[in-house]
Amino acid sequence: MRGQGILLMLGVCAVLLLIVAWRKKREWLLNFLLRGVAGTVGIYFINLVMTGQGYPVLVGINPATVLTCTVLGFPGLTALYGLQILYLL
Repeated sequence: MRGQGILLMLGVCAVLLLIVAWRKKREWLLNFLLRGVAGTVGIYFINLVMTGQGYPVLVGINPATVLTCTVLGFPGLTALYGLQILYLL
């Protein structure tokens, strides 16, 4: 229940950011969306490489991880894998 509330709040914030961005600059919105796509593709390929090497460090592709990569970019991607490695320790 608590996790769903957090995801709902993050989703609403993302929608509000998109509405504000649409009014201000379309270029900023395109950059925002491309970072989300690049982050998702990055998660997929890093998971593919990690699985091929036999490491159990996998980050799932879900709205929370995609939003993290979209907002934070590359540092968000590295933070997701850092947290996953920390979880395994």
